[in-house]
Amino acid sequence: MSASSTARRIAATALAAGAIVSAVALPAAAHDGDRQRQPKVEISRVQADSPGRDNRSNRSLNNEWVELTNNTRHAINLKGWVLKDEDGNRYKFGDYRLNGRATVRIHTGEGRDSRTDLYQDRRNYVWNNNHDTATLKNDHGRTVDTESWGRHHHRR
Repeated sequence: MSASSTARRIAATALAAGAIVSAVALPAAAHDGDRQRQPKVEISRVQADSPGRDNRSNRSLNNEWVELTNNTRHAINLKGWVLKDEDGNRYKFGDYRLNGRATVRIHTGEGRDSRTDLYQDRRNYVWNNNHDTATLKNDHGRTVDTESWGRHHHRR
């Protein structure tokens, strides 16, 4: 057997092995994509119905909130992001960095912003107790996550 014939067999074997490895790796790559579908920042919890009487006191307003969680290890600046309800009430984030693996609670009423709590400074309720949808959009206007409750209780 000549050297060129041996070289061709080795090359053919290597190509065949590469094709098999590629075919086996494809399903694994598809599964990796599924994991990345979880939003980097998600609406993790909603307290739409403030406990007790709805008397528009600041305490009652601040017991109505939405929590956002950063699922990455890196801080994400939410400047320009918007949290809104079905009626068009909007809260636009200022220069706020949500740390990696951290959660921030956005209250409806008035208060002093901190690393873990932000306040919309409203004097009226935002989230409907019976049904509503909270939508989080990034600074490019793209929907990042939604959370619905009531008559259309499903995640979009």
